[in-house]
Amino acid sequence: MLAESRRELILRTLRTDGPSEVRSLADKLGVSQATIRRDLEQLDADGKLTRVYGGAMTLDDDAPFAQVATQRAEDKDAVARTAAAMVQDGETVLLDIGTTMQRLAHHLHGKRITAITSNLAVFDDLRDDADVELILLGGMVRRRYHSLVGFLTEDNLRQVHAGRLFLGTRGVRGDGAVMDTTLVEVPLKRAMIKAADQVVLVADGGKFPGVGVARVCGPDDLDAVVTTASADPATRIALQEAGVDVVQV
Repeated sequence: MLAESRRELILRTLRTDGPSEVRSLADKLGVSQATIRRDLEQLDADGKLTRVYGGAMTLDDDAPFAQVATQRAEDKDAVARTAAAMVQDGETVLLDIGTTMQRLAHHLHGKRITAITSNLAVFDDLRDDADVELILLGGMVRRRYHSLVGFLTEDNLRQVHAGRLFLGTRGVRGDGAVMDTTLVEVPLKRAMIKAADQVVLVADGGKFPGVGVARVCGPDDLDAVVTTASADPATRIALQEAGVDVVQV
């Protein structure tokens, strides 16, 4: 395969799958990891992507919510349904931003709970459910990704407490570290972790292992992970060795 064609395939893969590791790209394209690294270096130099730890992401990786929602939709719904089944009447839950959380919210209908979120898609899904006491955190509207961000959101998080946080991620590194690529969301995720007694990471197998610009937390901050059977086995083992309960669906 010509280098130009291979690099175009790399960009297409990143746009479809999101941030990807060198190993994953090498497997998909049938070339060595050294070749992929050279391609990524050239594409980065050309201003067509951004290198991150262990891989790369497109410059426009903060894709519109509706576009991200269509990626691995069945897997997202499977992990969301399993996570929602953990919730019992009377609980207070905190829901992170992201498309998987919207699906989780949909499966919470009919439960007598309190839900706290900065996710506008979650708010839209639950606002007409009389069984749900719904608390929307304030902040600046991030329209492309249907969320509220900024210091106001962080201040609000310091005023609330939840029994359980359902946390999203852009990727989980091989050592179990939870990563993200949207820097404005990272302090909010950390504040959510502090505001909850239990942290459940909800992420389909496509995010194992994953990449990201910033480390949100380590496996020691997680109580459980809900993922699909396609998740990287070595990463699952690293999480389990750190004492995390890994639930596969």
